Amino acid sequence: MVASGGLIVTSQALLARYEGAVTTEDLFGEGNEVEPESDIKGPLNILLVGIDPREETQLPLADSIMIMHVPDGLDRGYLFSLPRDLVVDIPAFPKSGYKGGEDKLNAAMARGSQVPGGGKPDRAKGFELLSKTVSAYTGIERFDAGAIVNFSGFKKIVDAMGGVTMTVDQDVVYSEHMTPEGKHRPNNGCGCEHPYYGPRAKYVKGTHKFNGWQALDYVRQRYGVKDGDYGRQRHQQQFVKAMAQQALSKDVLTDFPKLDRVIRAAGESLVFNGRGHSVAEFALALRHMREDSITMIKLKGGTVRNSSGSYAGEALQPEAKQFFAAIKAGTADAYIAAHPEMVNR
Repeated sequence: MVASGGLIVTSQALLARYEGAVTTEDLFGEGNEVEPESDIKGPLNILLVGIDPREETQLPLADSIMIMHVPDGLDRGYLFSLPRDLVVDIPAFPKSGYKGGEDKLNAAMARGSQVPGGGKPDRAKGFELLSKTVSAYTGIERFDAGAIVNFSGFKKIVDAMGGVTMTVDQDVVYSEHMTPEGKHRPNNGCGCEHPYYGPRAKYVKGTHKFNGWQALDYVRQRYGVKDGDYGRQRHQQQFVKAMAQQALSKDVLTDFPKLDRVIRAAGESLVFNGRGHSVAEFALALRHMREDSITMIKLKGGTVRNSSGSYAGEALQPEAKQFFAAIKAGTADAYIAAHPEMVNR
């Protein structure tokens, strides 16, 4: 009894430490004091947005946009990405003074983050407009939770876990941004598409244990990657699964000093809103999910060109809309079973 009581106290202390580290912001425009509609039940839709580290005065861009759909049972999930260059209709947003219009999806966060009259951008308002934009495009009317993750925080999480194991799925991927030693490549200031020069980090085919900067650098690459930005989406999904696998491993869960470092690093990198439910409540509700119960979904798309023939963005194929409709109808399991080619292996 004394031993089990000690474990309970330890777990409660870790839980309180984690909840204290996570930043909670009003990501859905409901106010900070929101009463949950009910207990957490499936199905759930969770919007995850990754942003690059930027100066506080710069408008944030949504460089990675993922949705986790969790069916009834809360023991499995479908993880899919939306291209950041997806051409969408961004609705008007009076809070930032934006009148609405057609643009690339990643611009929605920047449009919503603008503060009328100037001032520090408001990332929570940016997420709110992005959420409204994604809802309008996919037909997913309501997200049950949302999170903004700072990519630089991912590096701290991976290093706190002792690295993450990933498989490079093509012969070689060269880094656009980093040297082999993990330093930023020099920028020649040309303002062109590829301003960096000098030796480049490279990632060769096979399974590797990456440290924080290597994992983050690998999943940021799209130039020279098979399928370009869609290949990058696949690698980012793979990264999320690999992190889940590592975080749930005995190496982390049974090593309390390491677990504490991971918890604090995760808290520092995360802005969360659970519509009245805490991170801990979502962790409890999703406790039966594991890395191998997350199915990665690929949504095929193609290039959109303007009247002059120049690149204007991306558009998804009709099957994506069918998948969104299946999510809304609660038939995602059956739809993916009938369309196995949509599963990212």
